[in-house]
Amino acid sequence: MRSASLIGALAVLILSSIVSIEASVHEYNGERFVSKGNSFVFPGGSEGIHSSVPSQNESALDSFIRFENVVFRRPKDSSNFSSSFVHVVVFEVNDRETIGGSAYGGQRAICCTLDLAKLGVCKEGGIIHRQSTKNPGWPQVFDTSFEVDESITTLPSRSIQITETGMYNLYFIHCDPRLKDLVVEGKTIWKNPTGYLPGRMAPLMNFYGFMSLAFVILGIFWFYQYARFWKEVLALQNCITLVITLGMFEMAFWYFDYAEFNETGVRPMGITDWAITSGAVKRTVSRLIILMVSMGYGVVRPTLGGITSKVVMLGATFFLASEVLELVENVGAVSDLSGKARLLLVLPMAVLDAFFILWIFNSLSATLNKLQARRMMAKLDIYRKFTNALAVVVIVSLGWICYEIYFKSTDVYNEQWQKAWIIPAFWQVLSFSLLCVICILWAPSQNSMRYAYSGDSGEDFDRDDTLTLIKPSPMRATDNQSPTDTKPSQANNGSPNASLEEVKTELVKGDFYDRSE
Repeated sequence: MRSASLIGALAVLILSSIVSIEASVHEYNGERFVSKGNSFVFPGGSEGIHSSVPSQNESALDSFIRFENVVFRRPKDSSNFSSSFVHVVVFEVNDRETIGGSAYGGQRAICCTLDLAKLGVCKEGGIIHRQSTKNPGWPQVFDTSFEVDESITTLPSRSIQITETGMYNLYFIHCDPRLKDLVVEGKTIWKNPTGYLPGRMAPLMNFYGFMSLAFVILGIFWFYQYARFWKEVLALQNCITLVITLGMFEMAFWYFDYAEFNETGVRPMGITDWAITSGAVKRTVSRLIILMVSMGYGVVRPTLGGITSKVVMLGATFFLASEVLELVENVGAVSDLSGKARLLLVLPMAVLDAFFILWIFNSLSATLNKLQARRMMAKLDIYRKFTNALAVVVIVSLGWICYEIYFKSTDVYNEQWQKAWIIPAFWQVLSFSLLCVICILWAPSQNSMRYAYSGDSGEDFDRDDTLTLIKPSPMRATDNQSPTDTKPSQANNGSPNASLEEVKTELVKGDFYDRSE
């Protein structure tokens, strides 16, 4: 187990160290062009950008895409010819049909062919494009080329002002097969009116600010109760305290991560790693606590016994999968588009969550049956409320997953990028809501020990509920008592109350307490 944990930790450290953290500052470090149809393409970025706010300081709030030191480099042994143009194309997603056209054979082409050039549609060696009818002046197309014996050509520094809100895409394109080893270097800077956060992510900064405040309020309530009744605190309540603390750190880390990102345009590696790790630990601990509570840990059983290792192994696997997924989602992301390869990391998380759910509800069913059989009515009531809350969360989660699948399947080009932040925000709100329910059900109080496990027969059930079951009827034959045993004893001076107390005690010990548990 220790070796597995060590390997997982090393994997996380290696992954976080080799992946650069970039976003609104898109850096290009010798990336190659990829063949696409009859062209060679390199995607330079895709982000949602809001138009500038004219009523405020224009110099501070301009929205733009700026090109800085963008260089195209070809091998020296391939520099003995002058090339056709290397094109830079910037367009809004709704204008995507203005780039390229139908060539012979019905296939869509980006580069102008000889036949199309003869028709006067375009210039051979260039790209096919036309002006947008909705956004005059777009798409933005400019270019550069190589001279003979020239291995480097530099794109002049320039800025493109964004006057219309939309999802903007940048592509570097060339149509010369002799430039198949061409690479691009330099960087582009994308800016929104309020900062460098990509448009889809910008609302999350305020969201995590509100979530930080919500966790602080929950923490104040919990820690106040914890301090008042610290002598009555259970092991389960200590675990809940850990989850609340981790949640406070996670929300704070994410807020400062987005704030720094918005200020500089580059994700702060340290804060991002801490936010990802604290979130992965919180999710893992939360699921383990729910699973242990469902098994009756601390209520009907003092330990998990032989299944402890299985629970720990499941938690370690979930933590590693969650950590890797979050790293891929948040580290090294250079655009608002999500790669299809990330689905391979979502599947293990979905399988693990499904396994958690099945195990939790199976354990809850067994625990509820055990509590009902022992007539532990107070504990049974709290477990029923807990089960109902979990059932609601699972149903809502399934509904939201269906909506998320629908949302992503109908938004192939990220045209609804302004609503995309709601998807991750909803999961945070849902998990916080469940945590609030747990805090209400198991808040520290002067009666906390009433819900704790105890090996003492007098405390392993609810006395008040048990006493209401006593009826003035003859004892059962299994009690091995004769009718004379119920008569008043001389020691009690024939008191009817004393005799009744003896009957109650024997009923408790003989009928309603299972010593094997």
